[in-house]
Amino acid sequence: MVRATRPGGRSAKVGASVQAAALAELVASGYHGLTLDAVAHRAGVHKTTVYRRWGTREALLHDAMRARAQAAVPIPDTGSLRDDLLALARAAIANLATPEVQAVVRTVAALAPHDATVAAASRAFWAERLAVDGEVVERAVARGEIAAVEPREVIEAVLGPPYFRVLVTGEPVTDEFLSATTDRVVAGLRGAERG
Repeated sequence: MVRATRPGGRSAKVGASVQAAALAELVASGYHGLTLDAVAHRAGVHKTTVYRRWGTREALLHDAMRARAQAAVPIPDTGSLRDDLLALARAAIANLATPEVQAVVRTVAALAPHDATVAAASRAFWAERLAVDGEVVERAVARGEIAAVEPREVIEAVLGPPYFRVLVTGEPVTDEFLSATTDRVVAGLRGAERG
């Protein structure tokens, strides 16, 4: 007899525990100090569970970041492109402000130019995440709110300026800044239709 797995059952709880432990271990020990054994210990699971399911720290961190993004940065559906983009930006920057996500982003920024495995994991994460975020743009096109456009470019135009402030200049990312950035992008999209 084949047993059906229960969504949200023990396996999901173990996965969530290990993912959280991986991010906490990254903050505590840094990328080079992060081991799957340490993550297993922190999560309170046997190390074979971690090795069997993820195999590498890059795979584990990629999975942890994907799960965290899904939970912390949901895809809004307000019926308005401007409101969807602003909600998405607010959630993304709130997520970025956490120690766990900052540790991942700073690790990638430092190592990706020299480490092909880290670079590939980062590209895979962002390709997937920008495609998911792009749903708000695709819905706006379907509603006739804007003309057809590359969704990824719109998301990058909205998230690029606040990410630059957080990661490069250290300037504050206020709600007024997010609103102004979003308004400029939306106005540009609507202006392109008239042009």
